[in-house]
Amino acid sequence: MTAPHLLVHAHEDNVGVVVVEGLTAGTNMLCVVTEDNSDFHAAANQDVPIGHKIALKNLAVGDTVIKYGQDIGRVVAPIKMGDHVHTHNLKTKRW
Repeated sequence: MTAPHLLVHAHEDNVGVVVVEGLTAGTNMLCVVTEDNSDFHAAANQDVPIGHKIALKNLAVGDTVIKYGQDIGRVVAPIKMGDHVHTHNLKTKRW
C-alpha cells in the first residue's frame, strides 16, 4: 500500500483528515480507516491543507459532522462529498 492522503478513524465518521502536504483538487485520494486498516478512494474537490477535513459524503445544513467517532459540530453551508470542511461550512454546537 502507498502512503494514504486521508485518515478516517471509524466507519461512522463522515469526514477524514488530510495527512499530506499540498493536496490538490482532483487528487484521487487513498483513504485509510484506522479502526480496521481498510481503505477506499475518494476525490478531493479543492486544494486542502494538511490537518484539515474532507467530507466523505454529501452533508446538508444542520447535519452533524462526525470525526474520530465524535460529534464535532453542525453544517452551516451545504457540503459535497470531497469538499473541504472547515470554519466556512462547519460550526461548533457549543454556541
